[in-house]
Amino acid sequence: MTTESAPTHQRVPFTKGHGTQNDFVLVPDVDGELDLSDAQVRFLADRRGGIGGDGVIRVVRTRHAEEPEVRALADEAGWFMDYRNADGSRAEMCGNGTRVFAAYLSREGLATGPRIPIATRAGVKVADVAEAENGETSYAVDLGPWRLTASDSITAQGYDTLVAVPGLDPLPGMSLDLGNPHVVVVLPESADVMDLDLTTAPVLNPAPSSGANVELVQPLGPGHLQMRVHERGVGETRSCGTGAAAAALALMTWSGAPRENDRWRVDVPGGTLHVRALPGQRVELAGPAALVADGVVDVPRH
Repeated sequence: MTTESAPTHQRVPFTKGHGTQNDFVLVPDVDGELDLSDAQVRFLADRRGGIGGDGVIRVVRTRHAEEPEVRALADEAGWFMDYRNADGSRAEMCGNGTRVFAAYLSREGLATGPRIPIATRAGVKVADVAEAENGETSYAVDLGPWRLTASDSITAQGYDTLVAVPGLDPLPGMSLDLGNPHVVVVLPESADVMDLDLTTAPVLNPAPSSGANVELVQPLGPGHLQMRVHERGVGETRSCGTGAAAAALALMTWSGAPRENDRWRVDVPGGTLHVRALPGQRVELAGPAALVADGVVDVPRH
């Protein structure tokens, strides 16, 4: 008698998408039957051996989410954006990812109408779908409440962290929580954000226990900034949605306090995003989303 060896791979459908070139591998798992290991996420996100992306998003009905606190959101949002960083680690949410997720749900007929609620580990986020002036579809997402991160070392100017970036003296940073952690640094006038070396992670002091995304910001004029970002669990990315919101909110805070409907244009290497302050200390992120490829990939079983 002979026995067949267990298959070493499993076939997994995917869609590749991006928001201002912050790119993701979306994996449909409607009924929650696919248990992606950290190693499998790393394979999918690998730009040489896999599909390639800054993160992996599992598309699953909220009632099938692993976390009970997420399943509790099922009455508010039918679909859960199970977001994983490129290194396999779980993340609370992703601003650019929410727009790509909304675009996928719309294309597949899984959500209809101009408002799409999305369950995340940071609560429900609502995407408003509209046609932009250039005829493309734009997605404006209410990212929900934000706050300055409490710290015993916070100063009157709002600084609570020192950030070391190669080639610069340590700079003060402001920590913000937008459902995920951020530290925003405004560069001195003598520095050009495009010249920075972000091949290694900026060093934070004190270092957050769960890490943080670090935004390096250069103001360009009233309501206009450009930035680059080093994301925890990924490295430098071409864009970061919650990072763009954090950067704009930090500049609003340093200039006084965010006022309702204050708007900022945020230029990132992958394009342009728009941030608007909302009532109740909430914030909106608007920008494009694109779905560029569909396929099936053989994922190693680990």
